[in-house]
Order: sequence, then structure tokens, then C-alpha cells
Amino acid sequence: MAGRLLKVSSVATAVVASSGFYLYYNNKKLDPNDISLVRFGRAAATTAVISYDYMTSLKHVEYGSEEYWALKSQVHRRSAERLRNLCCANRGTFIKVGQHLGALDYLLPEEYTSTLKVLHSRAPQSSMEEIQQVIREELGKELSDLFISFDVKPQGAASLAQVHKAVLHDGRTVAVKVQHPKVQTQSSKDIVVMEVLLNMVHWLFPDFAFMWLVEEAKKNMPVELDFLNEGRNAEKVAVMLAHFPWLKVPKIHWDLSTRRILTMDFAEGGQVNDRDYMRRHSINVNEISQNLGKMYSEMIFVHGFVHCDPHPGNVLVRRCPNTKKTEIVLLDHGLYQILLPDFRLSYCRLWQSLIKGDLNGIERYSRRLGAGDLYPLFACVLTARSWTSVNAGIGNTPVTHSEDVEIRSNAALYLPQISDLLNRVPRQMLLLLKTNDLLRGIETTLQTRAASSSFINMSRCCTRALARHKRSKAQSRARRLQITMSESLTLWQISLYELFLWVKGSTLGGWVGSLLSCLHYTH
Repeated sequence: MAGRLLKVSSVATAVVASSGFYLYYNNKKLDPNDISLVRFGRAAATTAVISYDYMTSLKHVEYGSEEYWALKSQVHRRSAERLRNLCCANRGTFIKVGQHLGALDYLLPEEYTSTLKVLHSRAPQSSMEEIQQVIREELGKELSDLFISFDVKPQGAASLAQVHKAVLHDGRTVAVKVQHPKVQTQSSKDIVVMEVLLNMVHWLFPDFAFMWLVEEAKKNMPVELDFLNEGRNAEKVAVMLAHFPWLKVPKIHWDLSTRRILTMDFAEGGQVNDRDYMRRHSINVNEISQNLGKMYSEMIFVHGFVHCDPHPGNVLVRRCPNTKKTEIVLLDHGLYQILLPDFRLSYCRLWQSLIKGDLNGIERYSRRLGAGDLYPLFACVLTARSWTSVNAGIGNTPVTHSEDVEIRSNAALYLPQISDLLNRVPRQMLLLLKTNDLLRGIETTLQTRAASSSFINMSRCCTRALARHKRSKAQSRARRLQITMSESLTLWQISLYELFLWVKGSTLGGWVGSLLSCLHYTH
């Protein structure tokens, strides 16, 4: 088997090399990276080398020994680096999928996630000539006809597009998001290549069942490549969360937007994980973390319309120049998950059970969400907490460094079971898991992980969502009134608990605690 893989790798490398030489001599203007055969050959060669490494490196080592795990970690690291290099070479869809994998901190081995995270800063840049050509094709005009100025250097480049700062003829400053010229034609072919190669790997390693990754790419890529859809998502979430005055979503300029170009108001700010920026601008880290939790709890539990790419480059923080109040700017609205009502309500009830440590509820709603007998693993994956913490109620037990290390280590130990779990759960769950991991990464950087406020916000939103559902099913006015009163009582209890925590953590709480201690010792 290993010999066959070497042959596959050799043939694929020969295909890449010969195709490259042929193109170089016959059409020097054509980039070999744009040829499907070259991209497939490169991907096949990388897949074969990685598979060969796993098959041979661990062959003569006793499973479960210290030497086995140390060696496996080295293989993980080498393989992750090869995968990263493949993504950088093939660009486009490959980088997008690599970024997705890099965000799954608590689902994949650390060697993979830490290596693939750099793809967020290694996205390719299109040349200014290519950008001008896309604008010409889409808007039918030259840059000078549309803008007074247009920065040549992009503000940022991503896997599918890059953003330039520009000034309109009326003086307004805008951000112009322009799709990379070749990504549209390459994406569908790249997904087929991934599907073929993942099937081959699954055949070699039956425990490796990551077909959900291809299914997600098939579903999401066409949506993300339609910038008009992104504009509609931005407007929808701006209206949906308009009651949060601190949340800003840049206004879309529809007259300068198409499926491949999106023009919006330009927004200044620092990335949400930039503690130095927050310190320089006197921005309260805890306030940012709390508001981020409020925003996502509202999206997930109440509305079921969830922004699924909250990596730090898409969430900016700033002080409003006029009011001097702290604001969060939410960018990149291409990828949203719509949660079906039954799924959303089961998810609400599961989180309520997780916060309280209700094991019967955890099992019931985990099974309802497709986890089956793997419900303990599902609870740990969802919360990134140990089973001991889940038993006690994650709202009652703070995260420790040792627990966090344990969970990250378990991602490597239980990879086959996690792979099985991800193939079982509804497709809606996959993007939520990615979103959870990205948000946890932000909280870890801000050092606000598992703050009580996050569970309080979740509890409020779950209570509201379930009460709204019950009211919609109620047959009488008296029953609806009863549900509303019960909801109000629960929300009041949550607020009372929040007040208790505030007093406990305040100076007043410290004085009261000291006074009670003195009285206790006096008696």
C-alpha cells in the first residue's frame, strides 16, 4: 500500500512539473497555478505524501506508548505544514477550507490548528490590473469615473477577495471588496478535487471520515461568492440587532455593488483580539467580551440567524468619535447559518441543561441533536469543558489552564470519535461549532473566558426564545399571560443573580464579606 502511494505521489509530481514546463514554454502569460491539472496534481501529491507518512512512521511503534504519541505529534506537525503549503500554493477554496480547519481549536489536534491559523494572514493578493479589470467587467466604468481616490494597497486580503479603501466623488470614504478574478471558476473544480482525495484517504484510513468538510464547502462556497447575498445579510442583521446601540454594521452602497463587488461605508477600528489597541484607546475588555456574548446569544438562541465567521479580522472595536462610547463593528457577512426552529429550541434547552448541570437534559437534548451514544463527547466538544465540569454545571465551575490543556490534548486522542460525531450531527451544527471555537479564541486572548456574564446572557436569551415559542403555541389568552409572567419571573431571577455577582465582585461586596467574617469570629 505504501509503495502504491509513493507511485501516486511520483506520478502527481511528474504531472505538475510537466504541465508547468509546457505552460512556461508555450504561454508565458498563463499562470500554471490556474490550470486544474496542475492544482489537482499538487493536491494529489500532497495527499499521497501525508498518507505515506502516517502509514509508515507509526508502523513499528507500540500503540499508546509515550514514543507513539511523541512520534504521532511530529507526523501531525509535518502533515499540517504540507497541508498549509498546499493551501498557499492552490489558493482560493483551499485557503478557505484551511482557515476553517484552523479555527477548530477544540476539535482537531493542536499541531493542525496552530499551523493552519497563519492562513488568515497568508491569503493571496490580486494585482491592481486584475482589480481594475474586475471593476470594469462588473460596473462598466474605470476607477477614475467611480472614485476620487482608490488605494492601491489593499486594507486586507482574504481567500476569496480583497478590500481597498476609496473615496467617492461626494467625499464619502468607502471600503470596496473585490473578488479575486479566478476564484469563481476554480472553486467548483477545487471542491471536486477535495472530494476525490478525501474519499481516497477515507478508504486508506476508515477512521478518517471528514466528508462533512466537503459537504460544507459545496453548500457554502456559492453563497460566499455572491456578494449581493452578503449585502442582504448585512442589512438583515443590522435591523435584527438594532436595539444594540453599540453594534455597527457598515452601510451597503448598492449602486456600486454586484455579485463580485461589494461597496460599503469604511469603518475604522482595531481587531477584537488586540489588547494593546484597547489599552491605548481606553476600551474596557470586559465590556467588549460581554457585548460580543450578548450579540451572539441573540443571534443563535432568539433569531436563529448566525454570523459564522467571527475571526478577529471581522470584528473591530473602537471608540465612537462623537459619543466616545465603545462600539463593535461587525464585518464580512458572507457566511450565515439559518437555524431551523426545532433545532434552535433543542439547542436552547441543551445549553440551559449544560449551564445547570442537568445530566438528564444534557443526554435528552444531545440525542435529539443527533449525538446518540456520543452525547458525553458532544457536551465536551460543544462547551470545550471536561466531563467533570459538565457534570457540575459549566455555569458553576471556572475554566482552569489545566482543563483547557486537557481538552486540547483530547482532540488528538479522540479524533476518530470526533470525526464520527461530526458526521452524525445536523449540518447546522458544524458552523456553530466553528463559531463557538472562534469566539472562545477571542475570549481566551482577552482573558475573559467563561465569565459569568456570558452564561447570564445565554440564560436570558434561552428563556426569551423558549417563552416566545410557547406563546406561539398557546391556545388561550390566559395561557399566553401565564407564559409571559413565568418568563418575567425567570428573567427577574437572572437579573437578581447578576446583581448578586456584581455586589460580590465589587468593593462593597469585599467590605460586607470582611464584616461577616469579623462577626463570625466574634461569636
